[in-house]
Amino acid sequence: MKCYECAKKGKSTDAVALCMVCGMGLCMDHAIRENLPVIDIIDWGFGKEEHRYPVDIPRFLCRECKNAVDERRKLK
Repeated sequence: MKCYECAKKGKSTDAVALCMVCGMGLCMDHAIRENLPVIDIIDWGFGKEEHRYPVDIPRFLCRECKNAVDERRKLK
Protein backbone atom coordinates (compact mmCIF):
# COMPACT_ATOMS: atom_id res chain seq x y z
CA MET A 1 0.00 0.00 0.00
CA LYS A 2 1.17 3.52 -0.77
CA CYS A 3 0.69 6.78 1.10
CA TYR A 4 -2.40 8.53 -0.25
CA GLU A 5 -1.12 12.04 0.50
CA CYS A 6 2.15 11.38 -1.34
CA ALA A 7 0.31 9.78 -4.27
CA LYS A 8 -1.75 12.97 -4.70
CA LYS A 9 1.57 14.80 -5.18
CA GLY A 10 2.85 12.24 -7.70
CA LYS A 11 5.25 10.52 -5.27
CA SER A 12 5.34 6.79 -4.55
CA THR A 13 5.94 6.29 -0.82
CA ASP A 14 5.15 3.11 1.10
CA ALA A 15 2.46 3.42 3.76
CA VAL A 16 3.57 2.50 7.28
CA ALA A 17 0.21 3.10 9.00
CA LEU A 18 -3.52 3.43 8.38
CA CYS A 19 -5.65 6.26 9.69
CA MET A 20 -7.81 4.81 12.46
CA VAL A 21 -10.82 6.88 11.34
CA CYS A 22 -10.86 6.85 7.52
CA GLY A 23 -8.41 4.03 6.70
CA MET A 24 -6.12 6.16 4.52
CA GLY A 25 -2.61 4.75 3.97
CA LEU A 26 0.02 7.05 5.50
CA CYS A 27 3.81 7.32 5.27
CA MET A 28 6.09 8.37 8.13
CA ASP A 29 5.80 12.03 7.08
CA HIS A 30 1.99 12.07 7.05
CA ALA A 31 1.11 9.72 9.94
CA ILE A 32 0.16 11.46 13.19
CA ARG A 33 0.50 9.23 16.25
CA GLU A 34 -1.60 9.91 19.34
CA ASN A 35 -2.59 7.98 22.42
CA LEU A 36 -6.26 7.13 22.89
CA PRO A 37 -7.31 7.01 26.54
CA VAL A 38 -9.33 3.96 27.57
CA ILE A 39 -12.30 5.08 29.67
CA ASP A 40 -15.30 3.13 30.96
CA ILE A 41 -18.41 4.97 32.07
CA ILE A 42 -20.48 2.92 34.50
CA ASP A 43 -24.09 3.93 35.06
CA TRP A 44 -25.13 2.77 38.52
CA GLY A 45 -28.69 4.07 38.11
CA PHE A 46 -28.15 6.90 40.58
CA GLY A 47 -25.12 8.42 38.94
CA LYS A 48 -22.32 7.66 36.54
CA GLU A 49 -18.77 6.74 37.42
CA GLU A 50 -15.86 7.24 35.04
CA HIS A 51 -12.90 4.88 35.23
CA ARG A 52 -9.76 5.64 33.21
CA TYR A 53 -7.29 2.81 32.66
CA PRO A 54 -3.56 3.45 33.19
CA VAL A 55 -2.47 2.37 29.68
CA ASP A 56 -3.58 4.25 26.56
CA ILE A 57 -4.05 2.73 23.09
CA PRO A 58 -1.74 4.07 20.36
CA ARG A 59 -3.53 5.30 17.22
CA PHE A 60 -2.59 6.83 13.89
CA LEU A 61 -4.53 9.62 12.20
CA CYS A 62 -4.30 11.54 8.92
CA ARG A 63 -4.24 15.35 9.08
CA GLU A 64 -7.93 15.74 8.10
CA CYS A 65 -9.19 13.29 10.74
CA LYS A 66 -6.85 14.79 13.36
CA ASN A 67 -8.37 18.21 12.68
CA ALA A 68 -11.89 16.78 12.96
CA VAL A 69 -11.08 15.03 16.26
CA ASP A 70 -9.53 18.21 17.65
CA GLU A 71 -12.64 20.24 16.68
CA ARG A 72 -14.88 17.70 18.40
CA ARG A 73 -12.77 17.94 21.57
CA LYS A 74 -13.30 21.72 21.62
CA LEU A 75 -17.08 21.19 21.77
CA LYS A 76 -16.94 19.15 24.98
